Order: sequence, then C-alpha cells, then structure tokens
Amino acid sequence: MTMAKIRVLVVEDSTTARKRFGEVLAGHPEFEMVGEAEDGKRAIELCRESRPDVITMDMMLPVMSGLAATEYIMAHCPTPILIVSSSTNRGELFKTYDALAAGAVDVLEKPQGDELDGAWEQKFVSILKLVSRIRVITHLRGRLGTLGQPLARLQQAALPGVSQRQYKVIAVGASTGGPNAIVEILRAMPADLPLPMLLVLHISEPFGAAFADWLDGQTGWRVKYARHGEPVGSAGGRVIMAPPERHLIVRDGRLHLTLDPERHSCRPSVDVLFQSVAREYGSGAVACLLTGMGRDGASGLLEVRRAGGFTIAQDEATSVVYGMPREAVLLGAAERVLPLGGIGPGLEALTAWQTESKQT
Repeated sequence: MTMAKIRVLVVEDSTTARKRFGEVLAGHPEFEMVGEAEDGKRAIELCRESRPDVITMDMMLPVMSGLAATEYIMAHCPTPILIVSSSTNRGELFKTYDALAAGAVDVLEKPQGDELDGAWEQKFVSILKLVSRIRVITHLRGRLGTLGQPLARLQQAALPGVSQRQYKVIAVGASTGGPNAIVEILRAMPADLPLPMLLVLHISEPFGAAFADWLDGQTGWRVKYARHGEPVGSAGGRVIMAPPERHLIVRDGRLHLTLDPERHSCRPSVDVLFQSVAREYGSGAVACLLTGMGRDGASGLLEVRRAGGFTIAQDEATSVVYGMPREAVLLGAAERVLPLGGIGPGLEALTAWQTESKQT
C-alpha cells in the first residue's frame, strides 16, 4: 500500500528561498509541495484551499506578517506550522515567540550558506516530518484578538490529599508547545508568590536569545536569565530561566550554569535541573513537566518525587506533544496529572498558605 505523502505549504517572500525549499521537498518522495505563498494573506487562502499537513512560515512577510497569518490559521484552520526564519533582532524574535504562543509548533533557522553539505536540508526534512504529525488545536486567542493580554484567573484549584508543606522552589520544564503553556500557567498564578520558579525551555539557537525578555512582558511575573553564583533565595517571586546552551543546576543555595555534555541531546536539560532540585530541596521542591517531544525531564521528575517533593505532569489532552509528560507518567513520576488550565491554579493552591502567612 502506498503511503500518503506529507502535503506542505511553503510561505516565504524570497523567491530564492522558496525555490530551495521546493527542491529539498522534491528530492524526498514522502513530501508533496501543494502550494507556495509570498505573503501572509495568500498563505491563509492557500491553507483553506489545499488543506496542507504542515506549513513552513517566514515571519517577515509583505501584506500580512507571518505572525498575523499564524494567528489566523491557528484560530480558523488549525495546521501544524514550522517557523523558518532568519530573524534574530529583538523585535523580530519577539514576533517569533508570539507565533509560538499562538500555536506554531517549532522554529528553524534559515540556511546561512556556511552549513556542511546537506546538513540543513536533513534537519529541515526531519523537523517537517515531526511537525506534520502533531495534532494541533484551535487557538481562540487569534480569533478573539487577545494575544498578549492577561487571561482571566481560574478559580483556585483544590488538590485533594495534599498536606500543607513548606515549599522552597518550583521547577518547570517544557519543550515543543512550551511557550504557550508557560504563559498560560504564569497568567493563572499571582506574581507575589514568595517562591522562585526555575525554568528550562528547549528552544533552538539563535532563537532563545531574548525569550526571557519576551516572557517578562507577557505576565506580571519578573523573568530573567540565571546568573552563575546567584543565591536562589534572592529570586523569590521571579522566574529564573536557564540561558541558551547552559545547564541550570542548584547547589549549596546558589544557581550554577554549566557546559556539561548534553542530556537527551539537550542543553539546557530539564533532567539536570530537576535532579539538582531533588538533591538540594527534597520535600521542599515542586516540579512540573510540560508538553514536549522526547523524554527529557521524566527521570528528573521521578527523582523529585522519590525525594519527597510534589510533582505534576501535563495531561495528554492539553499537550501539544505528549512525549516528555507521558514518559514521566509511565515511570510513576507524576503525583498529579493535570490539564494545562489546572496547573497554574494547582501550583497556587500548593503555595497559597505560604503567601498568606508571609502577608500576615
């Protein structure tokens, strides 16, 4: 039986780039290029007409930007989108993050011309295959025009059977689908929690450079990249991110950044953070593993649970990719499996009494 081809819509204003993408796809029999668009408006039209399996989307487009096209497509005809961009200045990076938060699945840097023969093409094809298989959902924010606005706080979720405990840190890990998930969680939580939140997000270079700055503007939380040697205790009420290409660990009450080898092909690695948090804080740690491809974070989450900490994994229904959380659930690492909308309120419920006691 002949396998159905992966139908690709290429959205790119550069004729040279469109031709190169088309040549790469033509060289792989499992792909079929069903259309090419030079601007965002035409991308929407072709998406409706050809119903592709996956879209490659440039961010800087005439007539309608890649961000606007992504928001519309994810609201009205949800399709897996791979951002293919060379935009690396701050403003253009912010648009890429906005597109990821609006439902785009992943991001790939355009070829620079100095890659090893076939290296970029191989990566392009590999990521396209993965992205095309992802089940995407309708993102109503693109339809309602509320991207970047605070979401209504959910009623605080109860976590039955959880005793009050003195937590000292919240550690969060995410990969594919993570930007949107992290924003949703932070918007559902008060920014005055006395605990620091340590965050590892897999995002490829050079696109990770300004993510902390972008996230800082999305919610009431203060967000910054970790600094080597910084005391963890001074980071209460803030989100501290692992910077690109550095593992983030906690040791002797301080943050440490390392160039140790990749774990699960990742640096920063969620496992590395979670394992250090388990050793440092034991029952005083809360760890949460969100949507993502692969298995990074699963064994680390198990270590936190075995050390007496509280562990949460995102559920399958709300994960863009149920890879990392699934591995954690299979290991028995998750004390609670929660939908995305319940994680922020759940974290607040765990720590609310600490906030109240601090205020009194």
